[in-house]
Amino acid sequence: MPLRIAFDLDGVLADMESELVRQAEVLFGEAMTRRLQERAEAQVEGADPKTPTTTVDAGTDTQADRQATTEDSPDVPQLLTLNMTERQQRRLWRHIGSIESFWESLAEIEPGAVARVATAARDRRWEVIFLTKRPDSAGATAQVQSQRWLEANGFTLPSVYVVQGSRGRIAAALGLDIVVDDRPENCLDVVVDSKARAILVWREEEKLVPAAARRLGIGVVKSVGDCLDILTQVDSAPQERPGVVDRVMRLLGLKEPAGV
Repeated sequence: MPLRIAFDLDGVLADMESELVRQAEVLFGEAMTRRLQERAEAQVEGADPKTPTTTVDAGTDTQADRQATTEDSPDVPQLLTLNMTERQQRRLWRHIGSIESFWESLAEIEPGAVARVATAARDRRWEVIFLTKRPDSAGATAQVQSQRWLEANGFTLPSVYVVQGSRGRIAAALGLDIVVDDRPENCLDVVVDSKARAILVWREEEKLVPAAARRLGIGVVKSVGDCLDILTQVDSAPQERPGVVDRVMRLLGLKEPAGV
């Protein structure tokens, strides 16, 4: 049986972070955005969390703004590059929502990766879907924009699911074998809530990989290219699905997840 694989979009294939930083500069100014980046980097490096933070005058919160804080914020991708307040995030996402076809404007993180996924899926007869939690922007829906983006980068007739909630439950409901994501929390959902295997695309230093990732059976790769090398290597000959998935885990240096 063909492998059923899901790829996350933003942070795996699409460079959302760089474009959001650029739009933050448009909205808040380059100097303010630079300070927000420095604050985020300081937290990653273990700086004192009590260091005073810089805020942006976003104006007076309206009732709609306060409602957006509690309802909308959890449902949009987090911008990890900038250590923003909730008010700043609201302003940024409102700005993004006003941009025509925003999701079609993103660059690939690894040029040619989408086309390579398409080629592997065609040659290996993989069933591939793409997962994202993108909010809508002006123009077509986030789903349609994402489909157009994938087609423009070389994947014809893409299946895109705009989703919320546990990636593991989605993996279980769709009978997926493998989920490729850049967020440790999404990979954890996969191994806890489904029988699918999770592969974490981690482009940061290896020492920063969450300690529990390998213990829980989450594979870690440095790029989509590395991920595809592993998947095509184990799927080079016709085999039953369980054998292929087990070989993926062995090549990633993993055993069955412990304590899940």
